[in-house]
Amino acid sequence: MTKRPLTASYVFFYILFSEDTWRIGIGVAFSVLVAPYAYEPGTDLPARVVIHIMVAGIGFAAARIPARLISRFFKKLVLGDRVT
Repeated sequence: MTKRPLTASYVFFYILFSEDTWRIGIGVAFSVLVAPYAYEPGTDLPARVVIHIMVAGIGFAAARIPARLISRFFKKLVLGDRVT
């Protein structure tokens, strides 16, 4: 097995094709959009942080199938017939 050189393009496409990247992104976006509705205006900062982390975790877990579809779309778009 040959070790690939670590280049900027290799890292970029690894991140683009990774399902976990999209799951994290969807989880964070879900947290930013939904979590402010989950606490009252007078909630202190530590409680808001915990709520944001919990909502991001829920978004991460729920984004499995959409992340897989996004990843496959980009693989097909970039690699064409060479998709494994």
